[in-house]
Amino acid sequence: MIFTTQSMQDIIISLTTQVNECEAGKCISFEVLDPDLGKGYAGEKADINGTSYLYRSYKSWVDLAELLMCKMMTPEKSTYPLIKLRFEKLETHSSFHTEFQSSKEEKYGIDSHFSQINKMEEPAFLYYYSQALQNAKLDKRTRVLNLGINTGDEFSVIRNSLDIDKYQNMNLIGIDHSKTAISCAETSFPEENVIFYTHDINDLDRLNLGVFDLLVSIGTLQSPSINFKPFFMSLVQNYLEKDSAIILGFPNSRWVGGEMIYGAKAPNYAMSEMSLLFNDVIFCKKYLQQHKYRVTLTGKQYIFLTATKIV
Repeated sequence: MIFTTQSMQDIIISLTTQVNECEAGKCISFEVLDPDLGKGYAGEKADINGTSYLYRSYKSWVDLAELLMCKMMTPEKSTYPLIKLRFEKLETHSSFHTEFQSSKEEKYGIDSHFSQINKMEEPAFLYYYSQALQNAKLDKRTRVLNLGINTGDEFSVIRNSLDIDKYQNMNLIGIDHSKTAISCAETSFPEENVIFYTHDINDLDRLNLGVFDLLVSIGTLQSPSINFKPFFMSLVQNYLEKDSAIILGFPNSRWVGGEMIYGAKAPNYAMSEMSLLFNDVIFCKKYLQQHKYRVTLTGKQYIFLTATKIV
């Protein structure tokens, strides 16, 4: 199949039909104008050797593959000026979201499907998380609390972002209900200034942790077992110093077949539906602004709310 001047609407209809008829792990293929031969915005006309084409960048095709729940494979050269693109259909059942664990505490443990995910190797996550740390004035923080730390990836970025003296004088505490994940984190962080607890964060008060000047929680506070809004307000009121900062990560993506797929998935919806996500984000933003925090929202696959106290 060759696409020359067909509209993107026509292309999506055609490829959707092919993907729906394809088994997971199999590829569909088609030929398009080599993106290296065009320029400008998607849909601009290019005339080559008497034939008209519509230009689309590689990013456009990667985006389309994601929307079709596929992975774009390495393009292949075809007859000039075309290239062959291949979309491999993802195994949609290969996801920790649908994985069953006999122990709910170990749904995110080291033997789970979730343990295969390394968010810090995804530029769309790492870039915005690092930006959030910078906006939260990480180099001025002394006590950091991370709720839902898992194996410690977020602490790794903090450690790599600071000089050794500053890092060693910082107190970092990470909490997670997975015993195996915490054991892994303790191995990765033997430093005396880093402490981990295997604990249910709903019962946080029992740990007598004191107060912190940076709170970090990525994709944890929205867990079904947590009464999100009251719990969040309690954190702000009871666990933060006067001059403090907060970084919250709200998932706006799903991990499917080895890919981070954009768009929050709500119950009872076949497509991405982000009402619950926006409801939680805006609640936190308004609440923090009422308590004299400056709030920014960044990110894409994860929405990062970063708040710093106005003093």
